[in-house]
Amino acid sequence: MKGLEVAEKYYQAYGRKMLEEQFASIKGQTAVGLAGYGSECFGFDDDISRDHDYGPSFCIWLPEEVYREYGPKMQAAYDALPKDFMGFAGRIEEEQGKGRVGVLCLESFYKEIIGRAAVPQTDVEWLAIPEEMLATAVNGKVFADHLMQFSHIREGLMQYYPHGVWIRKLADSMAKAAQAGQYNYARAMKRGERIAAELALTEFVKESMHLVYLLNKTYAPFYKWMHRGMQGLLVCSEIGDMLNLLYQIPDPAAAWEGVTAADYVYNLNTNDGRVLIIEAVCNILVQELNAQGLSDLQDNFLQNHIGAVLGKLQG
Repeated sequence: MKGLEVAEKYYQAYGRKMLEEQFASIKGQTAVGLAGYGSECFGFDDDISRDHDYGPSFCIWLPEEVYREYGPKMQAAYDALPKDFMGFAGRIEEEQGKGRVGVLCLESFYKEIIGRAAVPQTDVEWLAIPEEMLATAVNGKVFADHLMQFSHIREGLMQYYPHGVWIRKLADSMAKAAQAGQYNYARAMKRGERIAAELALTEFVKESMHLVYLLNKTYAPFYKWMHRGMQGLLVCSEIGDMLNLLYQIPDPAAAWEGVTAADYVYNLNTNDGRVLIIEAVCNILVQELNAQGLSDLQDNFLQNHIGAVLGKLQG
């Protein structure tokens, strides 16, 4: 059973009764759920991730004024709840994991994650927030929200980027993916600069995954969860399997032996399987750009679609 499901059952078994019996006068000002930091909030928890900052728990979010008056008392009641639940041991927290669950100030929760306790209003405000923090702010699940203040902010963030921000982020990621995978990887291999080539490959993988999230209008999570999170996306999710293949290809160094500066300037070294996969990934991305009406070009070089995409800024 995933941690998010355990959390909801734990709340239903103990937390709801605690609020109803001990804090009936302010229950209508609470929001309850599990969201924020932690693999369980994304549904990615497994046996490896359960060694720290894990166990039956949930969050109770209170508006700042209510939190000041009732927070400590409610936290004491929360701490008194049974620790072990449904075969899961009580939560063990490391120092940096403290304050992620229990009774939390609603405004502080959002301020810590996205730097503000309200939905951004301008493009500049949106762009100032790291995308993985937006993913963190809207993950998990709200079990109950009586006041709806917490959910109002959450739902505003879940509406996704304004159109202009989305277009600019698409264009930026396309430029980085094209430069790293379709341009610099081959140039580094021609020079025999293997570290530079591996860095270019990694940058391409990261940016191509980011493009998949952007094309799904879904915030990309912290880098270690990006690939796993692609499994639940609706479009271009097959790119995740293709990227896996990049790291299963035997050392491609032999494909570049004897290559001169004049070779593979305007064509591809198809002897390198990585090049083939990079181009296949870009082809799927181009098809999706076409399908979403963001470009009508058929060119496989992502860089050449940037102008068409930026032309949609007023769309």
